[in-house]
Amino acid sequence: MQVGVFLNMFGYGAVLPFEIIYLHSARHFSLAVAGLVIATVTGTAIVASFPAGSLVDSIGPRDAAAAGLVLLALGYGGLAFVTSVREAFACALVAGCGNGLVTPGQSALVAALVPRELRPRATAVSRVSVNVGFAGGAALGGIVATAGNTGLRALFLVNAATYLVYAVLLRAAVHVVAASRDSPPGSYRRVVADRPFLTLAVAHVGFIAVGWGVFSWVVPVYAQRVGVNSVLIGALLLVSGLTVVVAQIPIARRLEGTRRSRSIALAGGAFVLACAAALVAQAHVLAAAVLICAAVLVAVGECLYIASFAPLVADLAPPEMLGRYMSGVAVAWSLGLAAAPALFTPLLGVSAVACFIGAAAVVVAAVAAVLCNERRLPEGVLRTQVVSRLPP
Repeated sequence: MQVGVFLNMFGYGAVLPFEIIYLHSARHFSLAVAGLVIATVTGTAIVASFPAGSLVDSIGPRDAAAAGLVLLALGYGGLAFVTSVREAFACALVAGCGNGLVTPGQSALVAALVPRELRPRATAVSRVSVNVGFAGGAALGGIVATAGNTGLRALFLVNAATYLVYAVLLRAAVHVVAASRDSPPGSYRRVVADRPFLTLAVAHVGFIAVGWGVFSWVVPVYAQRVGVNSVLIGALLLVSGLTVVVAQIPIARRLEGTRRSRSIALAGGAFVLACAAALVAQAHVLAAAVLICAAVLVAVGECLYIASFAPLVADLAPPEMLGRYMSGVAVAWSLGLAAAPALFTPLLGVSAVACFIGAAAVVVAAVAAVLCNERRLPEGVLRTQVVSRLPP
């Protein structure tokens, strides 16, 4: 599975910083329209995530994720050849449906493959695969993008191909034993009735919008405006990815035995500092160096956040409802990613100060929600479990 994750994220890391740039510069869409096309991918995933959660619980996370990967390949492959806004939105809808399947399917698959006490470490290993792929892809993307429109189109096609390879690997090499269930899967009413989970999901929107969305889509556009070339824009994701590769597993181990809400708050602090660094870059002669420092801060925040949040949700979810809970997380993830280009890209066009101060305020509100919610969480999920020794 991790080989497939690596290949998949290699392709996505190559194209991600240049999605809006491609639609704006090569397809001649306005900046606002380009942002809305990318937002449509994640916005559609929100709608698709609800039936996806039920599908994950019914057919299993592996098969659901594989089906989603095929749809993503079709959507991103199509974006390489669009000639009109209508075609771009159609491809975005297909890709969004695929994203809605892949996100809960992959999250549930990671949780299902390992025992509960190893979930934080399994999540950390998965994040390392993600970021090794991202780092290599970002480096390649920055170089290929210098070829202009032809290079940008090639990045979309490479991304589509990696989705298909990942789907084949899942079907051929990953086998999951169905978890025993004491009761049949319930409906989404059970998820909605879980108030502590809902609070975490709402806060998740804010963390993802800023920590992932703003620094993946908005900052590359901002960097271009302050004079950073495409190779260095790709280097931002390269540095961020390499930081996660180095830091994720040590951080996950260090967090064992600590309170998860406090770790999430520390992640928020790193995101706020990154927003401040981004603001400094617009008036600094070494803008690229300052933005690289921001990328490192974002990466540390990601390490703290993912090692705490994902296992917390998996522990909160009843086994027979794991797909639906992960679907709820996927909805929050998609909302956050949709909000970033749709809201912060136009805001950047008005004022960089308003953009990054607004992003920092969103994170502060999310941290406050998580800390206030801590007293409502069950005692057994408050802290990350300590792994004294690995099982045979």
